[in-house]
Parts: sequence; structure tokens; C-alpha cells
Amino acid sequence: MILASASPRRRDLLALITPEFEVAVSGADESCDIADPRKMVRFLAEKKAASVAQDYPDETVIGADTVVEAGGEVFGKPADFEDARRMLRALSGNVHFVHTGVCVTCGGRKITEAFTTKVFFRPLDPQEIEEYLAQENVMDKAGAYAIQGSAARFVEGIEGCFFNVVGLPVSGLYGMLKKLDQV
Repeated sequence: MILASASPRRRDLLALITPEFEVAVSGADESCDIADPRKMVRFLAEKKAASVAQDYPDETVIGADTVVEAGGEVFGKPADFEDARRMLRALSGNVHFVHTGVCVTCGGRKITEAFTTKVFFRPLDPQEIEEYLAQENVMDKAGAYAIQGSAARFVEGIEGCFFNVVGLPVSGLYGMLKKLDQV
């Protein structure tokens, strides 16, 4: 089994399903002009999985992509700290959605799904945002936060899979692997 992702969080989460996998970072171009976030993450997960599957045609390959949707805007990883501030201000006191697309390829078969979790953020004051940005590495996180880190204090609740917000919907992926007889 091959995980087509450089994310250490995805590695940790896949290890909850199986300890036996390798990592091969996808070189796929992640630019995308699809406006619908669920379609976008499905498309990007497929691109990542296909990119790695070319080099591992006989292996099960897992590609994933995560974005945050808030107020009709899609947030990926922030471009810089000002972009991260903008994202956190938009999430403050609001509900947002975390969408993760997952694609599993195996022996010419492919399953692609999108998973969504609704997240409720409490209002944040500017000082909280600055303190958070100073203590967390947010540049590699969709929406500029990590629910499993100190941003947990901002989350009033969720509806859906917690692990999806971290970056890989463990139960959903397990179900996909079962459909392909890979677990």
C-alpha cells in the first residue's frame, strides 16, 4: 500500500488502519479551477493517486486532498502569514466545512469519495490569532489551523468525522479499502 502524501498527519492516520504502507509523495500539479469544493478535492485526490500509481502500478495507492470552505470561499494552505490571519478571521465565530477527497486505486480499479465535516469555531480576538500564529506551524494546513493541536481550544464542536478535519477520514478510507478487498 502506498500513501501519495507528504503529510505526517496522514501517515499517522493511515497507520491506524494498517502499519504496512510506504509513502511516495505525489508530484501532481495541484492547480485546479473547479469551484465546488467537494468536486475539487475529489479531482485533486485522483490526480495525486494517479501520479503515484504510474510508478507503482501493482500497488494500492491512496491519494487525498483537504480544503476548508467558509462563507462560500475555499481555503487551502495559506500563502503567507497575512493569508493565514485572513483565514482565521473568516473562521472566527462561524461554522465552516472541511472537505477531504480520497482516491484509492488498485489493480485498475478506482474508488473516489469526498467526506465533509462541519466545524463550529468560537469567536477569536486579534490577540488570540496572533498568539496562535506565533506558536503553530500553519503554513501546511488547510484553513491555517490544526484541530489536533492548540486550535482545539477554538473548536466548539463538530458534526462528522474528527479525523477528516485532521486530513484523512479514517473510517471512510477503511470502508473504501474494504470495498477493494485491501483490508
